Amino acid sequence: MNWNTNNFIWLDWTVLAVGVVAIVWAIYRAIKKDKEKMKGADSQDYLFGKGEPWYIIGAAIFAANIGSEHLVGLAGTGAKDGVGMAHWEMQGWMILILGWLFVPFYQLLNNKMGKIITMPDFLKFRYTQRTGSWLSIITLIAYVLTKVSVTAFTGGIFFEYLLGLPFWYGAIGLIVITAVFTVFGGMKGVMTLSAIQTPILIIGSFLVLFLGLSMLGDGSIVDGWSQMMAACNQAHDGFGTTHMFHFDTPNAEGKIDPMYPQFPGYVVFFGASIIGFWYWCTDQHIVQRVLGQTKGEDNATVMKRARRGTIAAGYFKLLPVFMFLIPGMVAYALSLKTGSGIEMDITNTHDTDGAFAMMVKNILPAGVKGLVTIGFICALVASLAAFFNSCATLFTEDFYKPMKKGMSESHYVFVGRIATVVVVLLGLAWMPIMMNMGNLYSYLQDIQSLIAPAMVAVFTLGIFSKRITPKAGEYGLIGGFLIGMLRLLTNVITNSGKAPMEGAFWENTAWFWQTNWLIFEIWLLVFIIIMMVVVSMFTPKPSKEQIEAITFTKDYKASIVKSWNKWDVIATLGVVALCAAFYAYFW
Repeated sequence: MNWNTNNFIWLDWTVLAVGVVAIVWAIYRAIKKDKEKMKGADSQDYLFGKGEPWYIIGAAIFAANIGSEHLVGLAGTGAKDGVGMAHWEMQGWMILILGWLFVPFYQLLNNKMGKIITMPDFLKFRYTQRTGSWLSIITLIAYVLTKVSVTAFTGGIFFEYLLGLPFWYGAIGLIVITAVFTVFGGMKGVMTLSAIQTPILIIGSFLVLFLGLSMLGDGSIVDGWSQMMAACNQAHDGFGTTHMFHFDTPNAEGKIDPMYPQFPGYVVFFGASIIGFWYWCTDQHIVQRVLGQTKGEDNATVMKRARRGTIAAGYFKLLPVFMFLIPGMVAYALSLKTGSGIEMDITNTHDTDGAFAMMVKNILPAGVKGLVTIGFICALVASLAAFFNSCATLFTEDFYKPMKKGMSESHYVFVGRIATVVVVLLGLAWMPIMMNMGNLYSYLQDIQSLIAPAMVAVFTLGIFSKRITPKAGEYGLIGGFLIGMLRLLTNVITNSGKAPMEGAFWENTAWFWQTNWLIFEIWLLVFIIIMMVVVSMFTPKPSKEQIEAITFTKDYKASIVKSWNKWDVIATLGVVALCAAFYAYFW
């Protein structure tokens, strides 16, 4: 048997079939045990879990972050733009801000409100009911733009390049499989899949990396790394894709780095940090992983465990660049090597987004292909199922239940599923537009850059300033989001500012639709902050209860100090040092 065949053979299909059966059995067992365990438990135990060990919290944060956009999009951007997008991944230091700065505030709010709060709960309490409801609306729209459409797209791309399935067969087939899984597996099934996918993806991805470098270096991983760096250094008219910062300094021929318009200088670091701050510190999908606690625990114990969990996640967050982005760079270098089996045109985003699938197909030995495919399918289904669950919960709890009180639980479940179907259909309808907006990972960050500024401004000022009024938060969130969506509309019309637009209106508003996406993001954040400060001057002040909820007492400050020791500081500095080392190497 040819172990190095570039095709999916009977052994891979056997591994895939046995793996699927084993996963179904594991999920069934997990759900059965969970039902027995959850008898008598309240809804907070079910939704948030009890206090897990710090290493479980760290792994859960990491698993929650690794989605389909990494397996396809991050490898694709590595093939096309090298480490240009690594700013969004080299953010272990940002997770530390969640643990050291935001966890104490969230725990304080939990104590003051007598329950574990959600992010919409916080906005409803700190600002207005309308502000929290708008957060749910924004989240549902974000699911359409960045979750359902992106996950279905990645499934279609992966199965097209790995198995030869037509793109839409893979995309829609993934939706159907996930819908069935969501009905029978529930949230416990999602958690079980996440636990299965993580070790498979980590091991499989590093196999792809090392075997790819070995093939590139004719048996030597070190030589392969040198060949990859040399090939990527010559990409983009010789300006290269092995550095994280790009400038507009002309070369000897008078040309400017072609990546500068997309990633202008040091602006890219600040733009990525805004998105990272929103995602790691205020997004429910991540924050929920650190909120669990066992009843009766003191604040110091809860904060210590949560902080150490975020430190562990900071170390885990160093891995995706090596798991996905650099394999994409290896795929580009192999496409220049005769006989590698990888063919790629980096001007074709469909080709580059297929980089990881091409690596799996051409690099991994028989049998291992099937195993890594299992991990990929688990990641896709778990990611999409989690968002299906969130869609149903958001719509039912924030919109439908307040309007239709007293209905049966089965009725609410049915309505939630209908809402999920609508979101899925909208996501599929958006996909053709999304596919014309550049590389997948670049598209994703572009969309997030339009949503993040409003979130960052509202959460940060709401927690750290007692002078920001309820109406200021409402105007900041809604106004910032609407401006972002207007910019998205102009991106669609003008091909992200590239298409020439004629007429007095378009010429006079070019500053809005032609400004670089990262510069626009930064100015949008500044505008929202200024607007909130101005609105606060002319609207009623927050109530005494709202102020007290974000005020640290003397005893609570003491519990914060008690929650950390020198090893927490040393481990934290280790994350920062490793991030800095990566920046130094790829500067």
